[in-house]
Amino acid sequence: MFPSGRRLDRSTALFVTLLAVGFLIATFDVRSSGDSITTVIRGGAQTLVAPVQQGVDLVIRPVVGFVDGISNVAGLSDQNVRLEAEVQRLEQRLLETAALERRVAELEAINDFAPPEDLATVTARIYSAGPSTFDQIRLIDRGSDHGIVVGQAVVDEDGLIGRIDLVTKSSARVRLITDPLVSVGVRLQDTNQTGVTTGRGDELLRLDMFDATEPVREGAVVLTDGSLFPPGIVVGFADETKSADVGFALRTTVDPAAAFSQLDFVKIVVGWSPLDADPQARDSIVDAPPFTEPGAGRE
Repeated sequence: MFPSGRRLDRSTALFVTLLAVGFLIATFDVRSSGDSITTVIRGGAQTLVAPVQQGVDLVIRPVVGFVDGISNVAGLSDQNVRLEAEVQRLEQRLLETAALERRVAELEAINDFAPPEDLATVTARIYSAGPSTFDQIRLIDRGSDHGIVVGQAVVDEDGLIGRIDLVTKSSARVRLITDPLVSVGVRLQDTNQTGVTTGRGDELLRLDMFDATEPVREGAVVLTDGSLFPPGIVVGFADETKSADVGFALRTTVDPAAAFSQLDFVKIVVGWSPLDADPQARDSIVDAPPFTEPGAGRE
């Protein structure tokens, strides 16, 4: 008769227990040579526990890596924000440096420029344009305290800019040659024929020649003739080839030499006056009342 299930379970458990004890004793026998019993027991326990530790490590390691990854992403995000702010700051510094270098280059260019006949000049900076884009004026930071008077010519390294028409002690107003109120006596460099340019705002200058016997050729250099402005200053260049009609004056256009939209530093010719060339030129100079000094009256 077969033993009951309960006895079979107990027998099986006893057998397994004896087998495990035998295994441990065999392990102790193998490892006990030269080692203490404590060392042997510790080694045996480690042999049994090691597989469990490896299993736990396989489960926990990805979790720990995931948590570390989240922390690293947060740290990288903060670092990116700081780097972007630093890049913006450096880009702004580069823009400021480029603007400063451009201003230094313009100042060097205007200082190296010498008007015809080595006339005395005063360097000034343009600090404001007119109240609207239609106003053909500029304000400079030099005035009567620096020898500036109404009627003086204003130039830069490219050519004629305009003339002074209003003055205060520390500033003055320049009326550009593009203003319809400004006419400039000129001559052509290649033919020496004379005429008058008149401003037309944002359009090219108009050139009228009343005694022209030869055509005006495209690109011809147009210079001041010394009537209301010092002689020999470049005004611009003929925009097209044009011949005079019989019995009529020659009329064409001139492209100004100066880049008025990029003006920064200019020179005022203080060593020459139109009165030196023609006493009657006094009537051609507008003696306008002084304008209000910018910022005057503020407390």
